[in-house]
Amino acid sequence: MRIRDGVRKLLSEAEVDRLERAGFGLEAGVGERPAMVVIDAQRYMVAPDAGSDAEFPSSCGDAGRAALTRLAELLDDLRAARVPVFYTRFELARDGSDIGAYGRKRSLLDTENWCLEGSSGAEIHPAVAPSPGDHVFVKKKPSAFFGTPLTALLIQLGIDTVLLAGGSTANCVRATAIDAMSLNFRTVVVEDCVFDRLAISHEVALFDLERQAADVVPSHDLRRALALK
Repeated sequence: MRIRDGVRKLLSEAEVDRLERAGFGLEAGVGERPAMVVIDAQRYMVAPDAGSDAEFPSSCGDAGRAALTRLAELLDDLRAARVPVFYTRFELARDGSDIGAYGRKRSLLDTENWCLEGSSGAEIHPAVAPSPGDHVFVKKKPSAFFGTPLTALLIQLGIDTVLLAGGSTANCVRATAIDAMSLNFRTVVVEDCVFDRLAISHEVALFDLERQAADVVPSHDLRRALALK
């Protein structure tokens, strides 16, 4: 299997040999009916510019801004090809009543630049704003499948391939990819359209997903696979 440069230096030769023997990382490919799921591409996740990162406690910084620029172009091409587009929004009640176990690992942040219900931070980032006909729904847990209508909607549309973009790579993208694979969808993570706060988390998450849950491909390769312009 492909071993990402950011991960290869962390592996011993014995571990590399073990990976090669185990047969991980085969390419699943794209099926006949793909759909794009954009994970939490919200204002709280990506501040508008580097000068405002400090005001957005969950901002993924330059990595997020660059990924959204590429994603915006890809979304236009996908819509032109009539590929369905779904958006998730992670949003929590202002009193924290629906934060669940997550609240044991992280404080509820009292700022309009986070993901509180009705806040500007909870809005989809304008760089990748939904278009008419796109599906947008709120989720309360990392996976886009948990407690949402996503599975039923994908089945209704006859989808066989889930394309994933957004953030963060090691958290909600990863959780969604694992569930997509578990539900027997072909799963593709668009490598240059996902982002994380920490480079090491991003690299290791993509490595682990490519090992046994998803194809990890850059947007230009996805365009070729889907015969997009």
